Amino acid sequence: MPIRFFNTYSRQLEEFRPLDEAGKNVKMYTCGPTVYNHAHIGNFRAYIFEDLLQRHLEARGYQVNRVMNLTDVDDKTIRDSRKAGRRLTDFTQIYKDAFFQDIGTLRIKPADHYPAATEERFIKKMIEMITQLIGMQAAYQAEDKSVYFRLSKFPDYGKLAHLNLDELRPSGRISSDEYEKESVGDFALWKAWDENDGDVRWESPWGPGRPGWHIECSAMANTLLGPELDIHCGGVDNIFPHHEAEIAQSECCSGKKFVRYWLHCAHLMVEGQKMSKSLGNFYTLRDLIEKGFTGREVRHALLTVNYRLPCNFMLAGLEASRTALARIDGWVERLTDHKANANPEPIELGAQADRFFDTLDDDLNISGAMGHLFDLIRESNKALDEGRLSPGQAATLLASWERINAVLAFQRDTAAIPAEAVELLEKRQQARAARDWALSDQLRDQIAALGWIVKDTKEGPKLMPK
Repeated sequence: MPIRFFNTYSRQLEEFRPLDEAGKNVKMYTCGPTVYNHAHIGNFRAYIFEDLLQRHLEARGYQVNRVMNLTDVDDKTIRDSRKAGRRLTDFTQIYKDAFFQDIGTLRIKPADHYPAATEERFIKKMIEMITQLIGMQAAYQAEDKSVYFRLSKFPDYGKLAHLNLDELRPSGRISSDEYEKESVGDFALWKAWDENDGDVRWESPWGPGRPGWHIECSAMANTLLGPELDIHCGGVDNIFPHHEAEIAQSECCSGKKFVRYWLHCAHLMVEGQKMSKSLGNFYTLRDLIEKGFTGREVRHALLTVNYRLPCNFMLAGLEASRTALARIDGWVERLTDHKANANPEPIELGAQADRFFDTLDDDLNISGAMGHLFDLIRESNKALDEGRLSPGQAATLLASWERINAVLAFQRDTAAIPAEAVELLEKRQQARAARDWALSDQLRDQIAALGWIVKDTKEGPKLMPK
C-alpha cells in the first residue's frame, strides 16, 4: 500500500511521490516557534505531528531533510523585548533555549536545521528575493518607505486556503504580520524602521528596516532546501495568510511549484474550549510538568488523535495516557523477562506490527495504528498467560516493538535502580515472608520516597520508576 497524505492544496488524499528521482530523499519544511514566550501545548501538538510524520517516513526507508525555522524578529518579539527592557537577541535566546529543552522532554527528533530569521545569510537572501520581486513588478516601495508584495501579480493567491478573493473585503496594504481572513491586501515584505523598532534594523536598498514575517520563511526554505519542497507543514492557523504569502513570494521568484504536499494540523481545544489565558486553560509544557505529568505522557496525549481532527486536551486525558503507557510498559517487561537470552523465532502475531505501519501509511491514521498495537499486546499477553509463547517468540515481538517505538517514542526510560532501593526491596520481601505487613508497607513507602514503585508480579516484586 502506498503512503497517502491529505494535501491541503488539493483537499484530496494523494499518493506520496517525492521530488527525488530515486524516491528516497524528502525535503520537509516545518514552521517553528515565534520565540517571544514559552511554546504552549497547541504549538507542541503541531510539532509532535510533524515528528510522527518524519519518523514514519524514515521507518518506510526515506531520508528526511527537515528544516524548522525560529522566528526571532517580528512584531511580537520586538514588542515584548522592549517591554522586558532587553536587547532582541538576548530576549529571544531565553525562549530558544526553553524551546530546545521542551522538545527534548517531548522526545521530538531534532530537525537537521534550525535557522533563525536574524542570521545575516538569511537577511541577505530576503533582500535578494525582494529586489528580484521589485524588478518583476511583483513588489513596490510605498510612501511609508516599506516594500509590499503586489497581489495582482499572483492570480493563484488564496488557492491554498480555498478563498474567493473577490468576496473578501479589500483592505489596501497590510503592514502587520498577521491579519484577518476577511481582509486581504498587499502584504509587507520589508518594513521601514520606525521608533517602535528601537535598535532592531538592517540596512537595505530601500532604507533601514526589517523583514516581514512571511519573507523570512521563504528565504530560509529556499536557502536550505532549494526552490522546490516535498512537504511543508504547520497548524491550520498558518494557512492564511502566512503560507499563502510563502507560495506567492517563492513561486514568483523561482517560477516553480514551491511545495508538492501541504499538511496542516487542526486546532487544539482544552476541556472543550479554545485555549485562553483568560479562561485559565492555557498550558505550557512546564505547567503540566509542575502538575506531576511527564513528557512522554503529554506526548501520548497529543500524538494519539489524528492530526487533521481537533484534539480536545483534558487533564483526565493525561491520566488515561498514563494508564495506556503503563500497559505498554508492563507488556514490554513481561516479554523481556520471558525472552531471557533466546533468539527470535517466527510468530503469526508479528503481522500486527505490519498492520501498525500499513495503517499509518493512510494519512498517519494513528488511532487505527494504536488499535493494532493494543491488539498485539492483548493477544500476546493472553498467549503468555496460557503458556503458548516461547522465549524466541517473545524475542520476535520485542524486535517488532522496537520498530514501532522508533515511530512512537513511548518506551519508558531505563534508569539505574539505586542500591538503597534494592536493599529496601529485599527487606520488604523478608518482612512479607514473616507476615509483618506493617513493616512491609513502611518499606514500600520508603522505596516510593526514592522515586520507585514496587510492583508485585507472578515472577516476584519488581521496581519501576514513578
